[in-house]
Amino acid sequence: MKYTQTDNPTDREAIERLLAEGCSCVIRNGKTLRSFHQRGVSDLWRLLHEEPELLRGAFIADKVVGKGAAALMAAGGVRGLFARTISRPALDLLAEADIPVEYETAVPHIINRAGNGICPVEQLCADARTPEECLPRIGAFIRRMQESQTQPNHETK
Repeated sequence: MKYTQTDNPTDREAIERLLAEGCSCVIRNGKTLRSFHQRGVSDLWRLLHEEPELLRGAFIADKVVGKGAAALMAAGGVRGLFARTISRPALDLLAEADIPVEYETAVPHIINRAGNGICPVEQLCADARTPEECLPRIGAFIRRMQESQTQPNHETK
């Protein structure tokens, strides 16, 4: 394990909840401690746009962090992160943003859900150098995903 965080007991509580509940993400900001369960970056995207005050100054414990999630965290102004698994591009982006990170495993890149390639958001953000360059790419991806979920399923016979 790589430790760069202080041993803040309230941050530890977020990490313990992540490990105990099996949720995807836990956010601690002041007295607020919230768990999230969606896969991917959708919870972070929604929070950045609908509840930015929850991210600003928060500590996040997350299961898997790729470059897209790291960009959303940096744009949201989080103060620290624990990740079970994090990609090297995410670590680089967070280091540039001066966000301390504690993690269990660092990988070259995040794998997609099918397990047969790179995560699409990680791929979209690959050549972006800043969180600000990542955000429109992530937004377009989320819109495409939402549109595909609202499209009726047309079967032909």
